[in-house]
Amino acid sequence: MAKEEAESGQERGIETLVDLYRRGIEREKADAFVYRTRGGEWRPVSTGELAERVRAVALGLADLGVGTESRVGLLSENRIEWIEADLGVLTCGAADVPIYPTHAPKQVSYILNDAQVEILFVSTAAQLERIGSALDECPRLRTVILFDAPVTGQPHPAGRSWTVLGYGAFLDRGRGLDQESPTRYPLLAEGVGPESVATLIYTSGTTGDPKGVVLTHRNLTTNVLINCRLAELKAGETGLSFLPFSHIFERNWLYMYLHAGTSVHLAEAVETVVRDLGEVSPHIMTSVPRLYEKFYTRAMEKAAEGGAAKLAIARWAMDVAREWARVEDRGETPGATLRLQHALADRLVLSKWRLAMGGRLRAMVSGGAALSPDLALVFFGAGLRIYQGYGLTETAPTITTNYPGTNRIGSVGRPIDGVKVRIAADGEILCNGPNVMREYFNKPRETSEALTQDETGSIWFHTGDIGQLDKDGFLYITDRKKDLLKTSGGKYIAPQPIENLIKSSRYVSQVVVIGDDRKFPAAIVVPNFEALNQYAAQIGLPSLAPSELIKRPEIVSFVEAEVNAATVELPQYERIKGVLLLDRELTVESAELTPTLKVRRRVVTERLKESIDQLYAEKESAYRGQGAGRS
Repeated sequence: MAKEEAESGQERGIETLVDLYRRGIEREKADAFVYRTRGGEWRPVSTGELAERVRAVALGLADLGVGTESRVGLLSENRIEWIEADLGVLTCGAADVPIYPTHAPKQVSYILNDAQVEILFVSTAAQLERIGSALDECPRLRTVILFDAPVTGQPHPAGRSWTVLGYGAFLDRGRGLDQESPTRYPLLAEGVGPESVATLIYTSGTTGDPKGVVLTHRNLTTNVLINCRLAELKAGETGLSFLPFSHIFERNWLYMYLHAGTSVHLAEAVETVVRDLGEVSPHIMTSVPRLYEKFYTRAMEKAAEGGAAKLAIARWAMDVAREWARVEDRGETPGATLRLQHALADRLVLSKWRLAMGGRLRAMVSGGAALSPDLALVFFGAGLRIYQGYGLTETAPTITTNYPGTNRIGSVGRPIDGVKVRIAADGEILCNGPNVMREYFNKPRETSEALTQDETGSIWFHTGDIGQLDKDGFLYITDRKKDLLKTSGGKYIAPQPIENLIKSSRYVSQVVVIGDDRKFPAAIVVPNFEALNQYAAQIGLPSLAPSELIKRPEIVSFVEAEVNAATVELPQYERIKGVLLLDRELTVESAELTPTLKVRRRVVTERLKESIDQLYAEKESAYRGQGAGRS
């Protein structure tokens, strides 16, 4: 019934997230979410149990003075309490402000002050201790509600301008209020309408202070309903969730799961996903390209552990999978020879890979960054279908997406129902639709730059991405408008497609293409050290620590050869002419990646400036000696 009602992207009677949540609770009486306890067991939470806790949260917040004009902060790792708090904030008529638990204390205080947050949920005492001094710089903050507060005793030292309330005691307060006045809860969200603010999400950004994206209930609700239909979510199926709820992508999916009655398991962390896949056997999962890259790399590493023959068979099977996917993507039928090859590849390799991924995955969704077309081909040909979409926090989030029955590898899909896309004269992607944010909070100048009105009065959001539409309406992302590199010779280079090519090597874990105001592009490469040590052993080198391995000339030459092989078909001015190896991964904690795993190119290049300057000095000297070096 839900599918038919949502055909136009709107389900009758559902105009807000409060409507969506209440309809989902009424419709499905099964386990809504499942999480892992500290003892290692999976703990199911029924819709009834969830509803009781959400009700208590909403009433407890109302008792603390939270109302329709209030904003409540939420700083926590993924956990069931995050979901309860989020839904409780929404159903008491307020807006929440999710904050990444990896944010530095200064970022936390900036967001809390900018959003004028008075109540803040925090996950653990350790987190509270980490950000405590920053909270002292937030004069409007009155109360911190601590999820993991001790059962007895003071959860945090006195002497702060804000007080601490344990989550258990907070829930008990809400339950008591419910018993005193059972009719109060249904009235809390009476004033919430489609244009009411649901959330302020601060974009992580690759430069500058984060901006608070103001999203309304209409923005989010229309996106959820449309995506539910396109993804063909079903009651009785299982999803696996591990991306941060603080990001709009995974949060949108949580609402989708709840609305469709799809049970979802909450993974402990990205590091546990491989184990969780085997235990949960999900039908659907969402991820960023980085993890799919790791899945593929791990599969090839497992093959390599079996010796040269098994590795050769695995590589052949993956090549067959790529070719199978190419043929299907063109809308053609595989020939007899390819069918035989694919059947053999499936029996020897591909079926085992699917089993390692849980054995029941019918769809995987990729967002947050560009997915390598080569990687998508391998997964599709192996029967592990990755559907790539595109959107931003400012578009709540989906603008375009591929989905079952409508998919074109290499693209990010077609615009979803009700959303329009056009390409500006300079190649920038513009978006119009009910998903477009209301504004950047307290930033009128930035808002006017991002939202422009055309001659018909329609509002268009400037995405900052460069792309093109094909004849069938599929969108292809070229690069970030502000991320384009310009060589000293005046050539513009889009780094992301080049980075995706280089990451196709099993010996490469991370890569950052550089070259702004330089004569030619170079690449900062973090090797896959497990694979690289296997190669080192093959050529007779002893096992070395990463810091020593990257200094060996034969290793540097080998990685350079891998980079050259991956980029051999690029125009000369885009060819990588220098490689700088790092002995550590770029991380969110080091601020070199955003919380959604996008590279902060400026941060990386500033921190490695001395090494980059030395690399270019050496390579420019070498190219001058060869009469080369022009871009």
